[in-house]
Amino acid sequence: MATGSAAARGRRQARRAANSTAVSGAARAGFVARGVIYLLIGVLSLRIAFSDGGGEQADRGGAVAEIAEKPFGAVLLWLLGVALVGMAVWRLTEAAFGQAGPDGKKASKRAMAAGRCVFYGFVAYSVLSYAAGEKGSGSGSSDQDSQDITAKALDWPGGQWLVGIAGAAVAGAGVWIAVRAMMRKFKKHLKMSEMGPKARTAVMFLGVFGGVCRGAVFAVAGAFAIAAALKHKPGKAKGMDDTLRSFTETPAGPWLLVLIALGLTAFGLFSWANARWRKV
Repeated sequence: MATGSAAARGRRQARRAANSTAVSGAARAGFVARGVIYLLIGVLSLRIAFSDGGGEQADRGGAVAEIAEKPFGAVLLWLLGVALVGMAVWRLTEAAFGQAGPDGKKASKRAMAAGRCVFYGFVAYSVLSYAAGEKGSGSGSSDQDSQDITAKALDWPGGQWLVGIAGAAVAGAGVWIAVRAMMRKFKKHLKMSEMGPKARTAVMFLGVFGGVCRGAVFAVAGAFAIAAALKHKPGKAKGMDDTLRSFTETPAGPWLLVLIALGLTAFGLFSWANARWRKV
């Protein structure tokens, strides 16, 4: 009986902690950090669109390297990494106790929150490792990583199927992200009543435009993974950097990449809007 009572008290304390100001602040700091990364990826993509990019990477690694080169870069990276830890912690509380909103306790919502917790935990680890001196950690090439992972997977029994399914999952996620953005599903997560008319219009535009472009990048990356599986060629798999560069190879030339780059920048700004108005 005492054991059950202690467990119940522990759950109540954990729930109170999940709903605390500290966790809310950690989530908002995480959205700021996510916005910084996407803004930098957008800027790097624009540089690539109008030149050869000078060896820069338009991905998370490139964003980390860009920050490191700035004055007080090491301090900024530590702050960025800690903020991303905050995002991971918030997603963990969502997985454990459910999200804000009437359907936040659904098993599917909690499972997605758990997946996001793992993702942001990995991103935070890579950024903090780079800040601590492991230069190959946070700024590694997403393209090389994708090809290395794909090559190993293709050597496994049934590897082509595994890579193909993973590619289809990424492509499907991209389409899902874009469609939800077009349907403005993000509105239910925001405190719309606290926004003025101009802010509401701006946030709607950033959310739709940024979400569609972000979804397009995921969808194209997934398509490349599927191609790698079908042709059994790891080199066909592409990380974010090569995926973004591939937009310049379309009939639209660099202008399609410019559009996508502006969209990723918009998503960065939308992340900052989430830091201000997200229900957490």
